[in-house]
Amino acid sequence: MTRHATIIGTGSYLPETTMTNADLERMIETSDQWITSRTGIHERHVVAENETTSDLAARAAAMAIARAGVGLDAIDLLLLGTTSPDYIMPSTACMTQAKLGLSCPAVDLMAACSSFVYALQAGAAAIESGRADTVLVIGAEALTRLVDFTDRSTCVLFGDGAGAVVLGVSDEPGVEAIVLGADGSGAEQLIIPSGGAAAPMTVDGAAARQQFVKMNGGEVFKFAVRVIPRVTTEVLAQSGHTLDELAWLIPHQANKRIIDTIGERLAIDPERVYLNVGRTGNTSAASIPLALDDLYTGGRLRPGDLIALVGFGAGLTWGAATVRWTMPVPDKGGS
Repeated sequence: MTRHATIIGTGSYLPETTMTNADLERMIETSDQWITSRTGIHERHVVAENETTSDLAARAAAMAIARAGVGLDAIDLLLLGTTSPDYIMPSTACMTQAKLGLSCPAVDLMAACSSFVYALQAGAAAIESGRADTVLVIGAEALTRLVDFTDRSTCVLFGDGAGAVVLGVSDEPGVEAIVLGADGSGAEQLIIPSGGAAAPMTVDGAAARQQFVKMNGGEVFKFAVRVIPRVTTEVLAQSGHTLDELAWLIPHQANKRIIDTIGERLAIDPERVYLNVGRTGNTSAASIPLALDDLYTGGRLRPGDLIALVGFGAGLTWGAATVRWTMPVPDKGGS
């Protein structure tokens, strides 16, 4: 039997607290109209004071494991994509593993907003090679901890949350093809300048607010709308499909204007492009699995549906996957 990886469980978690555009109006010089017209975002979820990225990851992962119907001892590998780790070390994957009560190997993958697709590639490869039978793949972020709430160009964008999938072995293709890419020459376009080995945190750096996200929005926009249509077409071709066969295009939820432009350049029906950025904001590595779980629990994914997951982010990085959906439509409770 040829080994394939397929998604057998999904889960998600959004913190209880929301920050609306009206809340931001009271914090900085902005307006709901300005934010909505440029981003499509109306609100975003924010971690509680005592919550961390690993807490969000564990909540989403526990749901995915339960839906997959596997025991904790069945998980062979935990892969966690994040841009906002609990610590530089130890890994957030290890923190999450402990909170879930797992004993498997656990590792972070950091490719910014493309991290989930990168982690999906690693998980699928582990299953296809026979090195694992069941892999937990998580995207989780507490990005609002890394946002400068005096900078309206970035603070209106980001939100917190986590999404997860469990991959299992199948004799039929589930994860059909994945294409990844990176261009380090664009590293300065989206960066947290201080806090790593290149520029350790200092008093002067903190005073200059270098520990927060800095973004060249115009360049990131041009990069995304250039690269994502191309890589989406490429991954479809690799798996022997066309855009007409897609039930859903599930892009990284960065910004409605970016997503709309990608859809226009692909000439895909907007009804087949999933959009939830309005109520989540940009949750970076968490956005694709959050959107996937939204579709699943909403009963809008059917066995046999072909979907494409496409991500892009700092690095600069990008990735796209074609997935044949195999999970049954959930009961009304979404489980």
